[in-house]
Amino acid sequence: MLKAEHSPGRLQRAGLLAGVLVLALTASPISGGEESVRSQFKYTGGTEILPEGCEGNLELRPEFMAFTCRGGEVSVPYSSITLMQYRSGISWHVRHLKVPWKVRPVIFPQVVGGKKNRYFTVIYRLESHPHVLILRVHPDAMRPYLAELDLRSQKRVEVQSYEEY
Repeated sequence: MLKAEHSPGRLQRAGLLAGVLVLALTASPISGGEESVRSQFKYTGGTEILPEGCEGNLELRPEFMAFTCRGGEVSVPYSSITLMQYRSGISWHVRHLKVPWKVRPVIFPQVVGGKKNRYFTVIYRLESHPHVLILRVHPDAMRPYLAELDLRSQKRVEVQSYEEY
C-alpha cells in the first residue's frame, strides 16, 4: 500500500498538475506580469506627445488615470477632467476643438463603429491649458472601466446610448 501512494505515475501526475497550475498563474493578468497583460487601448488622437497608434493599457490609480504604452505615459488627474465620452466615432465637438493637436484624429462619420462604441475621449485642463486624449478600445475591454471612472472622477462618462452595459 505504501508503494502505491508513491508510485512514479502518481508523482508524475502531481508534478504535471503543479506545472499546469504555475503556468496558469503566470499567464493570468492577475499575476501582475507586464508581458501577460494584452494591450487593449490604442492612442488615436490627442495633444500628448505619444506616437500615433501606440498600444497600451489604462490604469485607474487613486488620484489619476494613466495611459501607458511603449512610447510613454500620460497621467490625467481626475480633478482636471472636464469631459469623458465613449462613442462609436469622435464627436463633432471634439474634432473641432482649437487645441495644439500632436496627433489629429481621423475624421470619420459617426457610423464608422456601427452600433459599437470604440473611442474613449478625455478632455482635461492642466495649468489652464486644454488637453485631449483619444483612445480606441473594444467595448468588452472598456465596460469594466466605466463605473470606476464615474466614481473616481465624480463625473459621468457620456456613453452613446445604444450600447448595453
